[in-house]
Amino acid sequence: MFRLGAVPGATPGKWISLWRERMPRTRLELVEITPASQRDRLLAGSVDAALVRLPIDKTDLHAIPLYDEVPVVVFSSDSTLSVAEELAPEDLSGEVLIVAQDDVLRVTVPGTLEPRFVAPTDTKAAVELAAAGVGILIVPMSLARLHHRKDVTYRTLAGGPTSSIALAWVAERTTPEVEAFVGIVRGRSTRSSRS
Repeated sequence: MFRLGAVPGATPGKWISLWRERMPRTRLELVEITPASQRDRLLAGSVDAALVRLPIDKTDLHAIPLYDEVPVVVFSSDSTLSVAEELAPEDLSGEVLIVAQDDVLRVTVPGTLEPRFVAPTDTKAAVELAAAGVGILIVPMSLARLHHRKDVTYRTLAGGPTSSIALAWVAERTTPEVEAFVGIVRGRSTRSSRS
């Protein structure tokens, strides 16, 4: 078995499909991990490799950056912000900026207001607050899609910080299965060499 960790919002579907074609005798188990636990889960060996959110302490790890996600502003679908195709930081002036405890962007926007309530524990709870019209939140697009609801929408935040997804594994545990998965994410064909 090959255990692949994945943070919320990561999209390993195409790589898992290729794994099943190329490695039919080795079952791949997808394990949900959090950005807060991603390094610990790798070092503990509860996953063989993981799709992680950068930054991550790379001591004892190998990490291959895979893709960057654009930031989006999530808000109630009846908000006036929805008239714009894309939002700039100055468009958010006067809005209450909700920052969940599991926030991965750590973005601050001048002119936004701090909430007068305790930070929600996770992004799902923050989206619920945004749906109620309490404020806005800024997350990578994949998290907005993951927690999408009919009563919220989102727009790209121009010039906002990106969030990067990488494949990481413990350097001294580079097994043939890990090498096979690295080859898949790097786009190697079954006939190409490892170089």
